[in-house]
This record gives sequence, C-alpha cells and structure tokens, in this order.
Amino acid sequence: MVGGGQGAFIGAVHRMAARLDDRYELVAGALSGNAERAAASAADAGIAPERSYADWRDMAKREGDLRRNGQGGIDAVSIVTPNHLHAPVVRAFLAEGIHIICDKPLTVSLTEALELRELARRSASLFVLTHTYTGYPLVRHARSLVADGAIGELRLVQVEYSQDWWADASALTGEGGWREDPGMAGPAGTLGDVGIHAYQLASYVTGAEPAEIAAELHTFMPDRRLDDHVQVMMRYTNGARGTLWASQVATGCENALSLRVYGSQAQLRFDQENPNVLWLTPQGGVAQRITRGRADSAAAMHATRIPAGHPEGYIEAFAQLYRDAADQIQAHEAGVVAPPSAAYLPGLQAGVSGHRFIDTVIKSHRANSAWVAV
Repeated sequence: MVGGGQGAFIGAVHRMAARLDDRYELVAGALSGNAERAAASAADAGIAPERSYADWRDMAKREGDLRRNGQGGIDAVSIVTPNHLHAPVVRAFLAEGIHIICDKPLTVSLTEALELRELARRSASLFVLTHTYTGYPLVRHARSLVADGAIGELRLVQVEYSQDWWADASALTGEGGWREDPGMAGPAGTLGDVGIHAYQLASYVTGAEPAEIAAELHTFMPDRRLDDHVQVMMRYTNGARGTLWASQVATGCENALSLRVYGSQAQLRFDQENPNVLWLTPQGGVAQRITRGRADSAAAMHATRIPAGHPEGYIEAFAQLYRDAADQIQAHEAGVVAPPSAAYLPGLQAGVSGHRFIDTVIKSHRANSAWVAV
C-alpha cells in the first residue's frame, strides 16, 4: 500500500476490504512520506520494519527487484494517496510490472488520465480503479436488468450524491483538508470527490454516457478554493435526459447517493444508504422490492456472500472489488483467460471517462453553464 497511514480514513477501508475474503496479505507499504509516521503506521498494520518505506519510489524499486529475483516482491499495490500523487505512483509501479489497485479519481486531469491509459496498455500489469459502489450486488443486478432490456428504452437518469461534512468550516482542517487544495486535489472539489462517483454509478448501471452537458459549480463556504456544490443537466445520444446533483454542504445529509433510471417500460431505484434493496417498478404495474440475496442475475449472485436477510454494506462492496481483482490477477499470472467477473470491475477507461466528465463540467461552468460536448 502507498498512502493510508495513521488517521487516513480511506486507507483503513482499503485494508479491511482487502482482508475480508482472505485473498491478500499486506506485506509492504509506504504509508506516509514522513519516516516516523510511516514506521508507526506500518507497525500498526503488521508490516515488518524491513518492508516499511518512507518513500514510494524506494518501495517500487525494491519490491520490483524482489520480484525479478524471485524473492517474493509484492504482486499488487494499493494506491490510496491524495489525488496529485496517483499518477506518479502508478507510473513507478507500472514500470516494475506490478499490478495496480488505485483509489478514484484516476489522477488530477484528463491529460494525465490519458497518459496513464497509454502507459498501462503498453504494460503487462492489470489496473483496477476502486469505484466502491460498483461492488454492491444490487448495483450489478440493476446493470444486468438494464442490459437485458427490463426497463425498455432509456429515457431519464437522475443521480445525486449529497453529504454535509463540508458545511462546517472545520472540515478544512485535518485529514480532509487536502481535498480543497487545488495543488493536491486537482481543479475539482466536490465534483472530483463525490460528483465523479455519481457520474460513474449512472454510467455503470445504464451503460450510457451523456453526449452533452450544461453545468454549474458553486462554492458556498467563504475562502474555499474549490467547489462544494455541483448541478449538471445531461443529454444522451438516444434522446434521453439526465440530471446530476452533488453537494457536500447539504445540511443533514450523511452519504446520500441515490440513482433513479426511467425507461419506456419500467423504473429502477437504488439508494446507497439502504443498499440491500433495489426497486423495479413496471409502467402501470406494482413496485417490486428486490433484496440482496434474492436477486438472481449472475452478476448479483457473484457479489453476494451471505444469505438473504443478513445485511451487507460498504466494506463488503469495497471488498468485492478486491476479490474480483484477485481473481483477475491470479488468472493473469497463471496465463489463463480472465474470469467473467473482470467485466464488472472499473478500470482505466472508467477513470478516463470520469476525468472527461470533470473537464467538461468545468468548461460548461466557465461558459456560464452553456451546453458543451463531452
């Protein structure tokens, strides 16, 4: 692991997710750029002192050497740093032939995202982008329903992701503070933090991306340098329309990610805060409540661990990405065909699409919310 030392929320989540299915062992890490903090964090995570690094460059080189010499270097690296370090860390480990599991967003710009895609294409390494919510069984079931024509022709997409933790000025300090620093987060605040999750979820389930968007960014909190509120209208090539709302100053909201997809024959509705339920409502018919454990698509059953009625949540969804990545890595190392679950994993193309969306939103906003081609 690179990043994710003491006090870092997402690093701990990745470690729990990786260990849940007994598919990974955490053996090396550059958990902080501060040598003392890196060592203390490694000790907390059970990493031996000789495999703890204060510099990710040293880690990439040393672990690559161990692999080449048959001395047991790492198979994959989990990258959980602030956004501005994603690209340089990915480059270093790709150069050593090490598989990549990277937290979103892919990097800080579309230009860097396109560069990384080309580097990875020339590499033998696999690449997984951890868009968490694609690991939910019922998100995957919803995707299967749309692909199988259960909702008919796509007409409307409504997705929103609202939180309130940036509604307080104290959020600018501590572990979350880098998210409003353009030098570390990139040019997008809430747009890049949760707006990109909303966009990716809608695209993942519907299999469609908008052709044009009109967008507005706003910053409610004084002295904040990046957006904390986003609203977007979307036009699709088949004539469908969509809206995306993302806010981190939505008072009273915890982690309210929801998706509603309307077709010519039925509606789908998913709420991340109640992820064990998916609603399918046929036009003129009775709403059907589909529960995790009873959804019968191959995609949903593959991502289901325990019997119906026993709730699964965020950590399990995250763990599903790690489990599918392990399947793909082992197949790759054995020289056999990738398992079907590889198709469920977000990768470099999802990262590029997300940055193209961010880039287009910013262009539209700067043009007084004009319609801009994606």
